[in-house]
Formats: sequence, structure tokens, C-alpha cells
Amino acid sequence: MRLKVTYFFVGLMTLVCHNLISQNRMNPVGGGEFVFNESKAPCLTNEQRTAVMSDIKSNIMQLQTQNRLSYNASRQGGHPLFIWPVKKKDGVEYNDVWSISGYFDHNNAYPNQLTDYNCGTKTYDTAAGYNHLGVDIFTWPFSWKMMDYEEAEIIAAAPGQILYKASSYFDRSCNFNSNPWNAVYVQHADGSVALYGHMKQNSLTTKNVGDWVETGEYLGIVGSSGNSTGPHLHFEVYSEVELNGVGQDVLIDPYTGTCNPLNVDTWWQDQKPYNNPNINAALTHSAPPVFPNCPGQETPNESNQFEPGQTIYFAAYLRDQLAGSQLTLRIVQPNGSTFETWNLPLSQNYTASYWYWSNNVFTTMGEWRWEVTYQGQTVSHTFNVGTLSVEEENLNSTNVYPNPFNDIVSINSSSKIDKATIIDMLGKQLKVISNNADGIKEIDLETLSNGIYFLNLESDSGQRKTIKIIKE
Repeated sequence: MRLKVTYFFVGLMTLVCHNLISQNRMNPVGGGEFVFNESKAPCLTNEQRTAVMSDIKSNIMQLQTQNRLSYNASRQGGHPLFIWPVKKKDGVEYNDVWSISGYFDHNNAYPNQLTDYNCGTKTYDTAAGYNHLGVDIFTWPFSWKMMDYEEAEIIAAAPGQILYKASSYFDRSCNFNSNPWNAVYVQHADGSVALYGHMKQNSLTTKNVGDWVETGEYLGIVGSSGNSTGPHLHFEVYSEVELNGVGQDVLIDPYTGTCNPLNVDTWWQDQKPYNNPNINAALTHSAPPVFPNCPGQETPNESNQFEPGQTIYFAAYLRDQLAGSQLTLRIVQPNGSTFETWNLPLSQNYTASYWYWSNNVFTTMGEWRWEVTYQGQTVSHTFNVGTLSVEEENLNSTNVYPNPFNDIVSINSSSKIDKATIIDMLGKQLKVISNNADGIKEIDLETLSNGIYFLNLESDSGQRKTIKIIKE
């Protein structure tokens, strides 16, 4: 699923926000729609889906032979009720990490003959005859960064037995291909099977085929393996699987709705609204975020530490932006008083969007607060102006980019990095950089072979952080 960012810079933003400029000190800089899945690549080709079902059935038969299959057709019970299968990793400061790019397509005609469960067109098909047969949940904001830092987790939507797992396939797909995906397939107590596809390479649960997983248990990381043009989870569900010529493979759409003829009731514990507006993140940046071409990792330029008079960029990242709604923005000074407040009218429906403002008028030292309010929800983000004390300083927001990299790794940190150590997968120190008067801001690793390494960073206050880096 392809990633594209549509930008609206000062000229166009002025048309939208001209009435705001005279009312506040914040300069509208950029933002707009973030488009996922522009290329409409099938998550599974017909050949791949046939192979998927063959793997499922083969492993069911093998588990039966070993007397290890948990499902028993004689048992009575209804279908499972799913929790949401994507969650942010503990410690990630974003408010949320996902949006939906496509539902199940219930219109078998093609191309561009679309009907989702709600009788809308938030789905896709292809001219070759592919109709989307699951739910695509993509990560937002900064999908590739979240994949590389393993910040968006795939979890079991319901308890069940692992029928299949594959974890070694390439995971930075950007276009249509015939590559297999990394995936986990889980069979529930009623015999239904859920497919979790496109996972990050080597991120899957350590449990094996035949093992049991509980609701909410970790399965893997959202990735871009297989037919994919960006990190997302393809979630596909079968209520029945044909075995030995008995029965048939029966697809369901876990959502209930007027235009879903496959199942009359929902398969969700709490079915989310068709349009589900949300603030995924309220962030401060030292420079505008950069969205490179797939599969390059974004350069978020996130920062929570600024010098007095330094330009600060204030950003809001939204899911399911609604036309006719508005954002309410507020900056709060260290003493608790309002420094600035303003509104941004929103005139378009966007599955994902972001908006940001800037200025260099922040001189009062201390902890400030950036607040974004949307659809009754307020998300706050704190940042500091002035020098942090040692007690306040940490490396939580420190990151490196690009990652994966080719030759040079840059370090984005509000702390001064005094020492950097490169370690290989066997724990051997390969390179140590230290005694840089201005702090270490980039490292030349051209001589390293392609592979996975660990970068240990140490600040001048003794704080330490280890980051996994990948050279390609």
C-alpha cells in the first residue's frame, strides 16, 4: 500500500487560515492529507490465497494426527468477539498509532465497483479482478519509523491456537510483487480462523504452531512484507475451513452493516464507528517532519527540548478528519497561563492528516504544554524551553535516522551525546566515537557490512540508550 503526502504550504494554508493569522502569533506552515494505499496492490493474489488455505489445512490435519488440535467440531459455542488487533507499544508517547485504509469489498464487480459494509466506498479492487477481502489497518504517524522501532504491535484479537507462522521474508515492500508475507494464522474455539498478515521480518511471537495464545497476546510488529506498499496489518477472517472435501471456506467481514451480506452480527467486542475521528499525536519538532519515498524511514525531527528563541514547530496528527469540524489549539506557559489559543477549520474528509505551525517567540524558560482538542478529545504534549537539569534530562526522545541506513547515521537528541559505540549481533565492539566537543551528531559507518547492529549512546550527564540499527 503506497504512502503519499499531499502538502499545503504557506500559500494554501493562508487561504484556509487567513482569519487566524491576525489573531495569534503562530505561523501556519504546512500539512494536509496523508494518503495510504494509492497503488491498490492486492494484499493476497489468488495464487497466494490458495497457498494460504493449503498451509492452514495441512497444519490442521497434522495437529489432528498428533492429537494436538484444540478445535473440536462437536463442541458448542458461538463465534469469538474480537478486540482491536493493533496497539501501541508500552512507552510510546503517541496517543494512538493506527487508521483504516480499507474495509472488505462486498461488490464483486470491478474495477472501481466498491461497496464496504456501511454501503460506502472505503475499500478497493483492481482491474485484474481482485476485491479486498479483509481490513487494512495502517500505522500513523511515521509508519516506517514505528516499524523500525517496533512501536506498533499486532496482538491476538481472540484466544486461539497458532496454525501457521512465517517470519523470515523481506518486509520493506513498496509495490506489487509476488513475495510471500510474514504472518500468523490463529484458529479459535469455534473453528474460525483469523489471518494476521504483512508483519515485520523476524518480529513474530516465539510461540510455535500448535501453541495457544490468549486475547491481547503479542503476535508481531506491523510491517510491509508481501504485496504491500507500506506498513499495515491485513486482518482477514474465515468462519469455516473446508477439510477433506467436507464443508467450504467461508469468509466473513467482522463488521456488521447494511451492505454486509456475509454475517448478520458483529464479530467485534466493541465495533468501532465507520468514521472514527481521533488525535493520533500532538508533537513538537525542531524542524518540519520529512516523509521520504518508500521505503525510507521518515525524519520526524521530534524534540521536546528547545533553547529560548529557537523556532518550534507544533503539529497535530489526525485520523479520520471530518469536513466541517475544527481543531482547537492551545499553548500553555510554565505558569499555567495561556500563551496562545486558536482554531483551525477543517474542510475535507481525510483518513489521515497533519497540520503544523511555528514561531520563535518562546523565551520563558520552563516546562510548556501544547494542547490539541478535536471532537471532544484533548491531547497534551509537554516540552521544555531552556537548559534541562541533570535530573530532568533523559534520552527517551533520542532517535537516529535514516534507519535502515546506507553509510551515515544521524542522531536526533535534545541531549549532548558524548559517546557512541557500535556493537554487532555477537556483542563485539566495532567502533567507539567519543570526545566530540559539540556532541556526536552523525556517524560514518560506510565500512560496515550490511546487517543488524546496536548503537549505544551516552549523554554528557551519564544517561544511556541502545538503538537497533540496520545497514542495507
